[in-house]
Amino acid sequence: MMIDKYEEQPCDVKSIRHIAGLDHPDNIQRFLEFAPEARFWTGFGQTEAMGVSGGHVDEKPGSTGKPSLTANVALFDDYDEEVPVGSPGEICVRGPAVFLGYWNLEDDTAYAFRNGWHHTGDIGRFDEDGYLWYVKRKAEKELIKPGGENVYPAEVEKVILTHAAVNEVSVIGVPDQKWGEAIKAVCSLKAGQTLPAEELIEYVASKIARYKKPQQVVFVDTLPKTAEGEIDRDQVKKDHGGKY
Repeated sequence: MMIDKYEEQPCDVKSIRHIAGLDHPDNIQRFLEFAPEARFWTGFGQTEAMGVSGGHVDEKPGSTGKPSLTANVALFDDYDEEVPVGSPGEICVRGPAVFLGYWNLEDDTAYAFRNGWHHTGDIGRFDEDGYLWYVKRKAEKELIKPGGENVYPAEVEKVILTHAAVNEVSVIGVPDQKWGEAIKAVCSLKAGQTLPAEELIEYVASKIARYKKPQQVVFVDTLPKTAEGEIDRDQVKKDHGGKY
């Protein structure tokens, strides 16, 4: 949005030296073109563990940089065993920048801090140069962040399933150049039912906060299943997650 405003009314931006955040690669490239003397910093962190990693985006484009001085970072598998370099694992942190615990939620705090590490709920991998790469959110803590807001797919799915015409649904996040992520619902309908996408979007908006409504709805005959008969969310993402 800053870049769009600049293109509407160009001004002298030579005083900009640094800008930090998470953004779409195309937006970062546009920024560096109109402010060539500036450097863009990117990184990884969360409310519970500020500034886990960071670095200049041009050091390792696509990575989240190297661990910060205030964060000891390790990646663990589902059995809390550290994974080798190059393999994905849950990003776990300890150090002075990590929070002390969730207010009045002893069980949640104990689970997050098992074995002395704060478990972020995010999956990442280290490369041979020590840069941290974000992979995905763990299924148990899956989160969509349109414009920095937190939206849990399960909450949106629960609302959609209350619509009389909907049989099954999987809600996923998809890339969005303006907001970072957008909400997309992949649905199957009950036999004989029809439902306009816009009607379902407004239905969700009438039940929960409007920023949690899907921006796009796709209808399919059936949703892919795992061997256990559950909706295969990873396959849904492969089929529908690369586009908005």
